[in-house]
Order: sequence, then C-alpha cells, then structure tokens
Amino acid sequence: MSVGGINVLVDETRAIQDGKRAPLLSVRGVKTYYGNIIALKGVDLDVHEGEIVTLIGANGAGKSTLMMTIFGSPRAREGRITYAGQDITRVPTHHIARMSIAQSPEGRRIFPRMTVYENLQMGASVNGGTHFKEDLDRVCDLFPRLRERLYQRGGTMSGGEQQMLAIARALMSRPRLLMLDEPSLGLAPLIVKQIFSVVKELNERDGMTVFLVEQNAYHALKLAHRGYVMVTGTITMTGTGRELLENPQVQAAYLEGGRH
Repeated sequence: MSVGGINVLVDETRAIQDGKRAPLLSVRGVKTYYGNIIALKGVDLDVHEGEIVTLIGANGAGKSTLMMTIFGSPRAREGRITYAGQDITRVPTHHIARMSIAQSPEGRRIFPRMTVYENLQMGASVNGGTHFKEDLDRVCDLFPRLRERLYQRGGTMSGGEQQMLAIARALMSRPRLLMLDEPSLGLAPLIVKQIFSVVKELNERDGMTVFLVEQNAYHALKLAHRGYVMVTGTITMTGTGRELLENPQVQAAYLEGGRH
C-alpha cells in the first residue's frame, strides 16, 4: 500500500519493455478547475484490463469530477489521460464515447420521456446497433425487471429500476471499460446488492474492466480488486480492496454505518 498516490509517470512503451502490463486507463497529474476553483489537484490513477477499481471519498471530494474529466467534460487543464495507449486528454466527449468506454453517470440521467426500449436503443447507437437484439437479451437477463418494463417510460419507473436502465444503456455499447458513478446512491439495500452482484458477474464472467466511483465504501471495496481514496481533489491512499477495508483510517472515515 502507498500513501499520497502515485508520483511516478509511467511511460507505456517502457512498461511493456520491462515486462509490465501497461494500464488500460491511466490518469497522470490531472488538474481540473471550475472557473478559478481547483477541483482536482494533480490526480494519478490506473485501471488495468480486467480489474474492478473503485474510488471512494466523501461527498464533494472530487470523485464525480474525475469521472467526468476522463470523459472530457470538464476538460483537464493540466496532466494527461490515456486509454488503451492513446492520449484522450483533448479528445471530444462524443469521440471518447465511441472508443469502447461507457459511463453510467451520477443521477442516472436516463431519457425520462422515452421508453426503456428507446433508452436502450440510444445506448446501442454509439456502436451502430449492430448487435442490438443480442445485447438487448443480454441486459434483460442481467436486469429481468427491464424486460417487464420495455415499453414503459423511463421517468415513471422507481429509482432502482432507473439505475438498472442507466447501467444497461451503458452496456448496450459493448464497452471495454465501464465507468459507474455512484450506482448505489439513494437506493434500497436490496437493490444495491443486486446492482453490485451484476457488476461482479460482468467482471468475472465477461472480463469487463470497471471503474467504480462510490460513497458506499464497504460494498465498493469488498467488490474491488484495488481502490483509491480521494480527499478534496487529491488521492491520499491506494491499495487492494481488502487492504483499504482493513485500514483503520478508512474504517474510521468511511465505513462506520456503511455495512448494509
């Protein structure tokens, strides 16, 4: 385990030459501002192929800002973001969405007036909808409730059903990297367990790489291979999920009352 984040810039070519596996997603020295206010203060973070990596921290720590910065909105003012060996720091958001990266954003942000089916069509449109029927069956197997609601407007569903739809919509693009921003926020414990179970299944069965931003530290770290702790825009700690679960500082700050 290391404290204070990762301070060494890893050159991808050198990493391969040294026999090390270069990360699928690499964030180096990223600083993001809202006007003159700095939200991310030089963030370093890696996600390797096949991993579940979680980022935990208090509300307002900058977790969602990092997720959105990776996707290009807001844009990083300093630093570098690479995905699959390509620098995406200045790539437009709509181009990033076509690079096998999918995001389920905080607050779900489904299209409330569209049916479940139409929302899923929107997700599939990123890759042309080539395998729509196959992918529709797949996400409905993961979330059987959606099959029952296919022709219901998204805005009339419960919060848990809308969260299932947001994740399913992201999956319709067949992502190599799935980014989930606060998927458990405001949901009943039973729904939270179901969603985390699906994330685990996607990773173990399909080998999907997942970057998970969560306030529910207990469930997130229990699921994750590795984790990072963010405090006011800075990575303060990193380690395996188990190491962070057992860390007294993490327990005191993030796990009290979090075991649902």
